[in-house]
Amino acid sequence: MTASDLTGQEVDAFGLRPSLRVRVPEHVVYRAFPEQSVVLNLDRGDYHGLNRSASVAFALLADGETLGTVAQALSERYRLSSELAQADVSRLCASLLERGLLERAEPD
Repeated sequence: MTASDLTGQEVDAFGLRPSLRVRVPEHVVYRAFPEQSVVLNLDRGDYHGLNRSASVAFALLADGETLGTVAQALSERYRLSSELAQADVSRLCASLLERGLLERAEPD
């Protein structure tokens, strides 16, 4: 499953808001490479590849930025509309939460 496999309703079910902060769980490691990044779930032995824009988003999320801040950064960097950037970040975050590669850092 990729982030694009999640429907809008499935993403909405996560209740993600721009003010949400997430963190990388202790059982997850992340390594950036020039063209992509790899996120490894040590509990399951699964690894997941992230493209460049998802890598940028993951790194910002891992640094404690809110979903809204990440969306704004991607909007500026890749010249996306704010709405599209927010939808993409929400979809990515929902997918990573579902896979146990991120967890909520605090209630939003």
